[in-house]
Amino acid sequence: MTPLHPKDMTFLIIDDMDNMRRSVRAMLKLIQYGKKFYEAPHGKEAWKILAEQQIPIHFIICDYNMPYMSGTELLHRLRADKRLRDIPFLMITADANKEIVAEAAEHDVDAYLTKPFVTASLETKINELIDKAAHPDLTTKLLKESRLAEEEGDLKKALQLAMDAAKANKNLSRPYRELGRLFIKAKNVKQAIGYFVKAIDINRLDVTSYHYLGQLYLHQGKTDKAIDYYSKAMDISPRHSERGFKFVDLLLKKDQPQKAEKVLRLLLKHDPTNQENLEKIATIAAHNNFPDLAIKCYKDILKNAPRRLSIHKQLGLALQLKGQHSQATAYLEKAVDKFSEDVELHIALARSYLEMNMLIRADRHAAKAVQLDPGNREAKTILNQC
Repeated sequence: MTPLHPKDMTFLIIDDMDNMRRSVRAMLKLIQYGKKFYEAPHGKEAWKILAEQQIPIHFIICDYNMPYMSGTELLHRLRADKRLRDIPFLMITADANKEIVAEAAEHDVDAYLTKPFVTASLETKINELIDKAAHPDLTTKLLKESRLAEEEGDLKKALQLAMDAAKANKNLSRPYRELGRLFIKAKNVKQAIGYFVKAIDINRLDVTSYHYLGQLYLHQGKTDKAIDYYSKAMDISPRHSERGFKFVDLLLKKDQPQKAEKVLRLLLKHDPTNQENLEKIATIAAHNNFPDLAIKCYKDILKNAPRRLSIHKQLGLALQLKGQHSQATAYLEKAVDKFSEDVELHIALARSYLEMNMLIRADRHAAKAVQLDPGNREAKTILNQC
């Protein structure tokens, strides 16, 4: 099939800055590239466009750092989709630090362009990617064939093609990383570990290989080695939330709460608007006695969802742990109107009111807790003190 000329292509431009999207579109029009244009302010909206099969996208220009879904998160979804994975993907970045380079390699970014850039630079990059897609090198061809063989269920052929890819270019970490992944599938952990180690010997920023090594050593019960590799992966690229939460879980199991809290704060710093992550961080913090972190997260959640009374309760409990009883009761009282049968909530209110020497209120909530749970010892103890 003859590749499309850039002037006939449909471009998808993704950036959370309106003026940046307009600027890229103006550059494309100036060089007469693009028959149709679609725009999205972040990865989630872009995915909706890409998932619509009636809209054939031929080229993607995407910002790296965006709310809701980053450029690399979008690319990860793209590469996992047979229909979409071969679309040329140009990443736009504010700088090219080691984290960005590592994520680019991890998700097979075709190329990236650093802001600010001029029309000529954009044109050059687009032409390079189109030429690369039309004339892939031998390693790329072999890895693509290996992936197809794997998808067809021929693991032996997939392994052989990946080995051929590694021989074709011994300076690339990706073929060795693929061999490691395939040997996991073949249930040969020893070989898998060897190839992942080879991958990071070639490329010290191959964050995926560090992550796999952490997983493999964790499954073998070698916790110290697992922590070492997970830690290296987080040092290179702390944005990946799934990897981060696994690392936190491992640190907590190893009784290293201070390191776990540090990783949680790192996850929060790199993706502060992700509501799902906020709740997860808050829950882990609350259950592991990191009240300051829990309070911050619960307050951030309530900024976007002030009527979530279950969060009012959790925030109140976290404030109570800090000894901030006046603030705690303010949030707990809002929650108790809806959760009037919640024993834990009534006991928490009774506890704080007792600490504030507000004995009538403490008595009322402790009595309600006993009514709901006649055998509750803490509620009875508070009643005896009122």
